[in-house]
Amino acid sequence: MRAPHMSGTFPFPVKYGYSSVGQVEEGEGLEKGTTVFCLFPHQSHYLVRAEDLVVVPAGLPADRAVLAANMETALNICWDAQIGIGNRVAVFGCGVVGLAVGYLASQVPGVECTLVDPDASRSEPAERMGAAFCHPDQLKGEFDILINASGSGQALAQCVDHAGLEARIVEASWYGERSVTLPLGGAFHSRRLRLISSQVGHVSPLQRPRWTYARRLHKALELLCHDRLDVLISGETAFDDLPQDYGRILTDPSTLCHRIRY
Repeated sequence: MRAPHMSGTFPFPVKYGYSSVGQVEEGEGLEKGTTVFCLFPHQSHYLVRAEDLVVVPAGLPADRAVLAANMETALNICWDAQIGIGNRVAVFGCGVVGLAVGYLASQVPGVECTLVDPDASRSEPAERMGAAFCHPDQLKGEFDILINASGSGQALAQCVDHAGLEARIVEASWYGERSVTLPLGGAFHSRRLRLISSQVGHVSPLQRPRWTYARRLHKALELLCHDRLDVLISGETAFDDLPQDYGRILTDPSTLCHRIRY
């Protein structure tokens, strides 16, 4: 779980974070005032190599560019899932990554994408992504591709229940040290299902011969150039106000991506 430019070790003290947007103030290789994205921990100013920065595309507001790391993860998940024209796709978990996956999947011609989450309030952002929304208890039918971005082992088991013959199940959750129980008898074997791990630390094998990390991150920023993705930003807090506000932000069920402003 180490991130670029982090300091320290888990659990604490550690300087962490990887989704920073700012302006070049001084240096070589980029003009002063250029808006850039960097995989850097929370910090008001920092010194990095020019090649560690990605210029934010014209037309992409800095306020939305903070989603670059999430969109890069969603892009890699879609590559691992091999979503094709006309597929029926179910995405479990309407957090930022799950919603971004739903957005990308819905752009593929003919794809029927359903976002699944127990929180009914996530139906609005799901529909903004161009996908259908469903409570887990109401999900019906079989799917060609099922993606779990919920962090729930129960959701992963439900993926098995709704997977069609030789369907792909992509596990995009991070469980840490938790164990997950999964029914690997019955349908899992009889339907010849495939369980695939997706993690953004490596470019998807299908793309790896041609795609570098830099190319993937550039593409993630380009994919953010649509204002409907603003729904993924659920709030913003000044850095100095975090000590009293952070607990509320973490426990608020409506929180998606919460920006920190310096």
